[in-house]
Order: sequence, then structure tokens, then C-alpha cells
Amino acid sequence: MIVVFGSINLDLIFAVPHIPAPGETVLGPATRIEPGGKGANQALAAARDGATVIMAGAVGRDALAPGALALLRAAGVDLTRVIETDDATGCAAISVDPHGQNAIAVGSGANLLCRAEQVEDAILTPATTLVLQMEVPAAETARLVVRARAAGARIILNLAPAAPLPETVLRAVDILVVNETEATDLSVLLGCGADSQALHDVLAVTVIRTLGDAGLEAASADGCQRIPARTIVPVDTTAAGDCFVGVLAAALDRGQGLETALDRASAAAALSCTRMGSQGSAPWAREIDPFLRA
Repeated sequence: MIVVFGSINLDLIFAVPHIPAPGETVLGPATRIEPGGKGANQALAAARDGATVIMAGAVGRDALAPGALALLRAAGVDLTRVIETDDATGCAAISVDPHGQNAIAVGSGANLLCRAEQVEDAILTPATTLVLQMEVPAAETARLVVRARAAGARIILNLAPAAPLPETVLRAVDILVVNETEATDLSVLLGCGADSQALHDVLAVTVIRTLGDAGLEAASADGCQRIPARTIVPVDTTAAGDCFVGVLAAALDRGQGLETALDRASAAAALSCTRMGSQGSAPWAREIDPFLRA
């Protein structure tokens, strides 16, 4: 079972000829509205890959909430630990250029009211994979890591967007997932190199550093490995990292080894980049399987 503690948003997606510069207004042909939020994106990706998923987060009592939860509900994600608040549902404005690159602004809203107590001790067991990110209060994430470690759960932390956590908390996770920017920020705080091996040497946890179209590198107690990216024509890279984390969690939760799980997650993320959208771009298991075989 996978428990995701994290953000839930509704995304406003703008296809634009180029990413706006400071002070610039860029006109695009249309707006797409789609569920998002790093937590919800990862929960959906895991569920679409066949995992049993519980989502713990927060939304507002507003018109945005039903849309923000729609795809999670359709995929059978357990939403009983999503609370309703008087703050607005989180919302993101995403600009996407013709090359699939994006720029994102987020209004956190109800996400800031997420509390670790929404995840009760009874569901934190050695059979649980806990997935965390950094779009909800860092102190609540840290508290949940400590409780999950004591309960023997597997903990996957996606340190995104980059934000400081105590080194003791980082050392308590099983798998740390960062992109190049997040790895650099973390390396400055730890006083080490930004590659996965250097971060692993300091933290003594498995570190996965995603490298965009250069693939990924992972360092663990078993050594360092590198997995190249699949060759695709990207349409929209929004939420590709979230898709990677969700499918990685699903594969590990099924008992697959790290290398196999990394390969599957990389394939799923590549597939998501060939589609427009954020949360909805996550592929189903029936789509990932033939892509892996090819």
C-alpha cells in the first residue's frame, strides 16, 4: 500500500509561444484546466500503475475542489484522509512553450493546512510505502518522516520544490529523489558534491538524481548506476518528475528491485512527456508495459 502526503491543486495550463520574461505578457490560444499538485500527481501515477493508494492532503470548500480531486477519484485513490478547509484549493498557473518546457507559479492555499496527523499510525507499517514532497509545510513532512521511520515504513521523499529539512530527517528516509537544481541546493547545505554518489556518501540513503533528457543516476549501498533517458519527442514536460516518483513507488511497493523500478519509472515519465497536461499525462500500466518491451 502507498500513502501519499502532499499537495492537491487545480492547474491552469497555457500553451504559449515562449515562456514570459519578467514584466512581459504573452498571449496563447487557449487555457486548459486540469488537476495537479505534486502530491496528487504522484498518487495518480502510482494508482494508474496498479498500486493501492491513499491520498492525505487538503482542499478548500470551493468550486475548484471537485475538479482537483476528479482524476484521483476516477482512479480509485482513497480520499478519506483529504480534509476540507476554509482556505482556497491550491491552484497553479503553468506556461508551456512549443518545446515542452514550462514555468509554474503556485498559490498554495489549503495545502498549507495539511497536518501529519491526517495519516494515522495504523496505516504506517512495514508494508507501507510513504511518499512525500515539499509543497505542504516542511515541519509536517518532517514529523511524518519521524513517525514513519519508527513504524518501519518505506519512505520516499521527493525534495521538490527545493526546501530545507533537518539533516536528521533526510537521513531517516529510504529514498531521496532530486533533480539537478534540487541536488545543487542540497549539496550547498551539506557541503558536498551535487552528484548522487556524493549525496549518498553524506546521508547514507539511496539518492536518485534525475537529469532530464540525460536520464538519471542513482547511488545506494549497492553502488552507483546510471539509466539513460528514452528517445522521445517531448510535447509537455509538466509533471514528468511526479510521474517518475509515483511509478517508482508503485514498482517498489510491488516488490520489484531498485534497478527494475527505476527503468519502469523512467519509461513512464518519458511517456508522460509525449502528452499535453500535468496530472492527466500519467500513463496507465497497460501503456507502460508495451513501451518497456519496445
